[in-house]
Amino acid sequence: MSIFNTQNDYQTPSAEGYYGEFGGAFIPEMLYENVATLQSQYLKIMQDPSFKAEVDALLKDYVGRPTPLFLAERLSKEIGATIYLKREDLCHTGAHKINNTIGQIILAQRLGKTKIIAETGAGQHGVATATVCALKGMECVVYMGEKDIERQAPNVARMKMLGAKVVPAKSGSKTLKDATNEAIRAWINEPNETHYIIGSVVGPHPYPDMVARFQSVISEEIRTQLKQITGNELPTHVVACVGGGSNAAGAFYHFLNEASVALIAVEAAGHGVNSGLSAATTQLGTHGILHGSKSIVMQTKDGQVVEPHSISAGLDYPGIGPLHAYLYESKRGTFLSATDEEALASAFHISETEGIIPALETAHAFSVLPKLNLKPTDVVVICLSGRGDKDLDTYMKYIKD
Repeated sequence: MSIFNTQNDYQTPSAEGYYGEFGGAFIPEMLYENVATLQSQYLKIMQDPSFKAEVDALLKDYVGRPTPLFLAERLSKEIGATIYLKREDLCHTGAHKINNTIGQIILAQRLGKTKIIAETGAGQHGVATATVCALKGMECVVYMGEKDIERQAPNVARMKMLGAKVVPAKSGSKTLKDATNEAIRAWINEPNETHYIIGSVVGPHPYPDMVARFQSVISEEIRTQLKQITGNELPTHVVACVGGGSNAAGAFYHFLNEASVALIAVEAAGHGVNSGLSAATTQLGTHGILHGSKSIVMQTKDGQVVEPHSISAGLDYPGIGPLHAYLYESKRGTFLSATDEEALASAFHISETEGIIPALETAHAFSVLPKLNLKPTDVVVICLSGRGDKDLDTYMKYIKD
């Protein structure tokens, strides 16, 4: 029997964690026992009624779910289609990341872990991790690239105020990739007492599947809300930005096997896909291993990772989650890209059009709307994955008097 998932069920990886030929668990020997325990226990724990009840209660009363599905009337009129915004920016902590950290902190407790580590790029996952650690009284260490610490200072302050220790990653490009490297090194040193809360649908199996399941509350709500609003639970398009890809996985999840729904993933083109300063992984990458799984990776011919670039810290990553790699290669998903300049223009436009300042990551998703050739009958849902407070220092550089 093949270890690969060769079925057209995009939601479920194989027992070994493969979506098509992407996924798996490529890990140091020191982590085998820890990861094997997680692989054998995560579904049992997640399917336990008491676990689900505890997670659902916190998502409702602490996070503030369900988040609204907002009809963007002015944007819809401008684009010539019906555009809804899934308002993940209204979650506690300001982004979708807390959907995953709520689930993982409770899972970690049930596994008997006493310490939490995490990586973060834009800082939203770091804040969400620090938040749930404070809630549950657990030690928290967050690894963050030195460059990202500088450009995401408000989130660094929030993490520290919540009691987390923020450790700078000073190697490489000093961004998300390097923070992930440092977090994995720390996990190797303290595997038994530590749970690593990975923030995206990347890493060794079962993380891509586990994170996608925790984030799937986004698409579950979209279906219910669309049914209530329009009488039809299926949109024609779902659009989301993609770095590693957790908000996109969550927004796509309950539509993955609905062939009528177009899944639009938007990567960061940086200064341009072929500029040498880009993070458009599917356009520039090849098959390779990164941070414990096989996926599409920006790398040289001899396998050295190519440093990515994006104005948005959350998309500044040289790989993509294995689910997204499978969606790309199977053509189930459409992968587009937006430059720094296009993302900035969209951020200002959405702010002035709808009164919502989006995160720079989400601004990439908005920028592709004019490229989709939408019809008046189309119903589009954009995952507004985070609010733009954290990016104000960047935005202020481009404000025109």
